[in-house]
Amino acid sequence: MEARNGVFSGIKIAGFGWAIVGPLTMKYFADYGATVIRVESSQRPCTLRISAPYKDDKPGLDRSGYFNHFSANMFSLALNMEHPQARQVARRLVAESDVVMDNFTPGVMESWGLDYEELKKVKPDIIMLRQSGFGSWGPYAQQPAFGMILAAMAGLPNFIGWPDRGPLPVGVSAYTDCISPRFASAALIAALDYRNKTGKGQLLDLSQFETTLYFIMPAILEYISSGREPSRLGNRHPHAAPHGVYPCKGDDRWCTIAVFSDEQWASLCRVMGKTEYIDDPRFSTLPSRKQNEDEINQLISGWTVDFTPEEVMAEMQSVGVPAGVVKNAADIYNDPQLRQRNLFWPINHPDMGLFTHLGQGFELSRTPAKAQTPSPRLGEHTEYVCNKILGMTSEEFAKLFGAGVFV
Repeated sequence: MEARNGVFSGIKIAGFGWAIVGPLTMKYFADYGATVIRVESSQRPCTLRISAPYKDDKPGLDRSGYFNHFSANMFSLALNMEHPQARQVARRLVAESDVVMDNFTPGVMESWGLDYEELKKVKPDIIMLRQSGFGSWGPYAQQPAFGMILAAMAGLPNFIGWPDRGPLPVGVSAYTDCISPRFASAALIAALDYRNKTGKGQLLDLSQFETTLYFIMPAILEYISSGREPSRLGNRHPHAAPHGVYPCKGDDRWCTIAVFSDEQWASLCRVMGKTEYIDDPRFSTLPSRKQNEDEINQLISGWTVDFTPEEVMAEMQSVGVPAGVVKNAADIYNDPQLRQRNLFWPINHPDMGLFTHLGQGFELSRTPAKAQTPSPRLGEHTEYVCNKILGMTSEEFAKLFGAGVFV
């Protein structure tokens, strides 16, 4: 096994997380060179291993697109954590690690004797990052944390939909899972820096519920400031008109257009060949346009439907009107901007063949993220980790293997 390269080279992370929150956080560090060891078990595989989509629609523990994206550049250590000796192996892993991560409901790590107070006895300067749904304490602490439930409790659906209809769910159920890892990464980098300066570790307690609230911060601040509850706006905006999604030529093709100034409105009218509406008192100012949005949206839809969304975007942007294509997955995958910035990383996997991963979305000029190894097969690195990292003899490994520790 080759040494890891990157800005976090030399950092070892023992990852007990599963689903998306834990692995995505670990992926940020693995892609930048950290040695990340995923602790997992065939007795209860990570939910990502048993979640579609599968490569070529063929199910398998090592064939999930989700798992293979979120676990690239990592090691897999199979441990049956219900076995007392497996917990001792886990403690040995802690002793060799800089960071321990989990995103279980509070109480799981404690049941294994791996809570922060116990970890400090094994390694006094250990950093523990916990990412449960609601944090380690409080009245919600023991509640299960599923993406749609967290999104609802954080208020996201309340701001999606039309004013005269009920709230709509967030379209992607794992939305909240992809938010908190960014906060967790910042917290962990801060803790690593603090340890470098002081020699002291610490416990990081993250609430997915709380981090998600930052995505509705304007609504919270409006309530704090004025006592008013913001209403659902559909595709509209309080300070822009028109502001919406419009049908275009093609099957289920759409574009967005947003007009924030009278100058942009005039430019939009010229492109549509409707210059008579520039000074029309119904549309010439933002307040008047807000009062007549339904009519404006009908006018624009009647024009956009004859053009592809790419054509609409190009025409609008050429005259300074904000506009964009509503892209589907194929559009995004083939987007020339993303391709030129190398967002997509092809990696050869022993079971899946060539599989494409998403990069990090940001670049470090001297130490860029790299696709170094494919996601691991379940337990693929168990013997390597035990022998090379934990210093276990072949005889000891064989004895523990025979006892059912490594499953």
